[in-house]
Amino acid sequence: MLALDRKSQIVRLVETRGSVRVAELASLFGVTEETIRRDLDQLAREGLLRRTHGGAVSLRGTGYEAPVLERSIKNVEAKTRIGARAVQLLEDGDTCILDASTTALQMARQFPNLRVTVLTNSIPVAQELVTRDRLTVIGLGGMVRERSLSFVGPLAERALRNYHVDKVFLSCKGIDLEHGLTDSNELEVELKKLMVEAGREVIVLADASKIGYVGFSLICSLDSVHKVVTEEQAPAEFVSGLRERGIEVLLV
Repeated sequence: MLALDRKSQIVRLVETRGSVRVAELASLFGVTEETIRRDLDQLAREGLLRRTHGGAVSLRGTGYEAPVLERSIKNVEAKTRIGARAVQLLEDGDTCILDASTTALQMARQFPNLRVTVLTNSIPVAQELVTRDRLTVIGLGGMVRERSLSFVGPLAERALRNYHVDKVFLSCKGIDLEHGLTDSNELEVELKKLMVEAGREVIVLADASKIGYVGFSLICSLDSVHKVVTEEQAPAEFVSGLRERGIEVLLV
């Protein structure tokens, strides 16, 4: 494939997916990672994308959020594995928060038979858990976002401020060593900030596509994170960077 054709395809991938990783592009096009880095650097200079640690993002994609039904079928195998590992962190008697991410939904679908109290702003998560005999499920209420099927806004924030929990399980649009946790919607972000404040332990659920991506709005720095559950193919420098910060990394 000619270099020009490869770069054109890279731009299309970035615009379609919002972000790409150097390693996956090298595998896709059958070239070295160094070649892909040069391609991305040139495309960034031309104003066609923005470089991030380990990849690139769309210039117009940092604020874009795919509908929940679209996100629920993206990277579903990885999200299922991450959810299965996350539920192993629960103990009988725990109180916890699950956010409105599709990864948290996969976690809810594999919830253990424990006596646990769950707070959530996610309608699908609440629906999944409400029939479980030993669970107490508390919905935060508030304004419903159709795109995420979640409760957000002042009422949800006011409700969340009344609680303190053992564990917070949340996902994000991007997790980056320098920029921390970010997401695309400010209403969701404001609620996730309060979730982080409410938890004794913050556990991030992030498939490999989120690594190195920087979204529109900051949730928190990595200083607030205790554990990250991610895929085995997560870049080694990312995993080591988390561990150097004292964050436990669980690979699935």
